Amino acid sequence: MTDTQFEIAKICDDIKELLLYKNLKYGNSALNPIRVFSSSDTTEQLLVRIDDKLNRIKHGENILYDDEDVIQDLIGYLVLLKISFNKASEANEL
Repeated sequence: MTDTQFEIAKICDDIKELLLYKNLKYGNSALNPIRVFSSSDTTEQLLVRIDDKLNRIKHGENILYDDEDVIQDLIGYLVLLKISFNKASEANEL
């Protein structure tokens, strides 16, 4: 394995562990929200979270360099968005 391949695997493992930890801690709220105030579908809610995170990156001075969690959170939301797209696609195939 090259150094780059090793780094790719490590970062992907870190993101996986973060997502599994948050899912255990908060339940499946990202993919199965309780919808108390919002009736938007799961994908739309994830897109809003991604927009919010990107807005913080755009307007936060040095946020990319000062807060490593911002990047991990964004990657995590993108993984969850991919899962949401896959579930929607599977539902349409039935």
